Amino acid sequence: MQYESERIEFKSQVTEDIYKEVIAFANTDGGIIYIGVDDKGNFTGIDNVDETYTRLTNGIRDAIAPDVTMFVRYVLQENNTIQIEIGEGSYKPYYLKSKGIRPSGVYVRQGASSVQASLNQIRKMIKDSDGDIFEEMRTAVQELSFDEAQRTFKRYKVDFSEEKYIALGLRNIHDNQYTNLAMILSDDCKHTTKIAVFGDDANITFKDAKEFGGSIFKQLDDSYAYLSLCNRTFATFKGLERVEQCDYPAEALREALLNALVHRDYSYSGSIIINVNNSCIEFISIGGLLPGLSIDDIRSGISQPRNRKLAEIFHRLKLIESYGTGIRKIYALYKNCAAQPRIEVTSNTFKLVLPNMNTVAAAVEKEASTVEKTSVAITPQMKTVLDYLAEYGEMTDADLQELLNIKKTRAYLLARQMSDNGLIDIVGRGAAKKYRLSKTS
Repeated sequence: MQYESERIEFKSQVTEDIYKEVIAFANTDGGIIYIGVDDKGNFTGIDNVDETYTRLTNGIRDAIAPDVTMFVRYVLQENNTIQIEIGEGSYKPYYLKSKGIRPSGVYVRQGASSVQASLNQIRKMIKDSDGDIFEEMRTAVQELSFDEAQRTFKRYKVDFSEEKYIALGLRNIHDNQYTNLAMILSDDCKHTTKIAVFGDDANITFKDAKEFGGSIFKQLDDSYAYLSLCNRTFATFKGLERVEQCDYPAEALREALLNALVHRDYSYSGSIIINVNNSCIEFISIGGLLPGLSIDDIRSGISQPRNRKLAEIFHRLKLIESYGTGIRKIYALYKNCAAQPRIEVTSNTFKLVLPNMNTVAAAVEKEASTVEKTSVAITPQMKTVLDYLAEYGEMTDADLQELLNIKKTRAYLLARQMSDNGLIDIVGRGAAKKYRLSKTS
C-alpha cells in the first residue's frame, strides 16, 4: 500500500475533517483520499459502504463552496473501501461554507498534511480565479453591512434589494460571495479620503485635517460637506450691485471629488488625498492613466473607466452623467478664468488641480493696476505684437505667449490692455480666441 503524501490521504472512517482534505486537494494539485485505510496504509474497511457513500456525496456537496462536485469522483473498492479522486478546482479558493473565505475555512495541501491557507495564498487564488479586475474579485471580508448604501439608493429611488446584488456586481454568480465592489460600497470599506488644509501654497504650514471612512457614499457626502466649508465666498460691488464669488465653482468641487472616488485604483490600500491652500485644491487619487490614454484625451472627454461596475452604479444613481463629462464640465466652468485647471499624472497617481478663482482674479487685478499705472504708451512688447499681426494677420494665445516668452496671465493682461487702448481686436472666446489688428486703429 502507498504512504500518505502530497497527493494521497488515508482515513479509516468518515469524519468532519474529510471536507478539509477535499478542499485542500481542490485548492492545490488534486489528489486521492482512501476511506477505510488507516494512517499506516492498512485496510480496515467500512462497515456500511452504501450509507457512507451517501453521507460523503451529500456532505461534500453541501459543506463546500463553490461547487466542487464536478472535480470529485468516487470509486467503490471490493475491499469495502471508498476511493475519492479530487482534481484541482478551476474556481479557487474552495472553502467550508460554515467558515467562509478566511484562513479557518480555506485549506491547502502542504506535504502530507492539509493546513489552513494564509491570507496571501487566499488573495492569490482569488486573483488567479477571478482575474485582474479588482471590483469583480471576491473580497476576503464577507461580513459586510450596507446601511449607508441602502439610504443612498433609497434617496435616489433605485432598488437595492438583495435580489439585485448579482446584477449590480456585489455578489458573484459562482458561489454568491461578496465582491470587492460590495466591500467598497459597504459600511466596512477599508479605504478612506483624507483632506488637509494648509496656510501656504507650498503645503507646508498645516492648519487642519480630516479623514473620512465608511462606505464610499458616506465619504462622498462627508468630503463634499467639508470642502464646502473650505470654499469661501467673497463679495464685490459693481455700482450698487453686490456680486458674490466663491473660491471654487461648487459643481467643479463635486465633479473633481466624484472623479477621484469613482476612478481611483482600489487594489491599493492608500487614501485619496485632497490638499487645500489659498491658491488651489489638489485632488490626488491612486492609479495613473489606463494604458492608451493621454492627458489630452482626458481633457477632451475620452474616458475608459477603471471600475466599470462602480461607474455604472454612480450613473444609475444619477451622480454622474456619463463617462468623461465630469472633466469637460470642470474646464467649462473655468472658461473665463485666467488660470485653468491642471492635470498631472505619474505611473501611480492622478492629480487634478482646481485654481482658486478669487485668488486668480485678485492677482489679475493687481497686475492690471500695475500695468496701467506704469504705461499707457506702446511698449516694446506691444510693438512686437503689432508687427507680428501686420505680417500674419492674426495670432492665438499660444502664439502670443511663445512670441514674447511670457506666461498666460501676463499675456492675458497685455492683450486686454492693447484691446482697451484700441490697438487690437479680440475675436472669439476660450480656446478659439484670436487677436487681430484693430479695425479702428
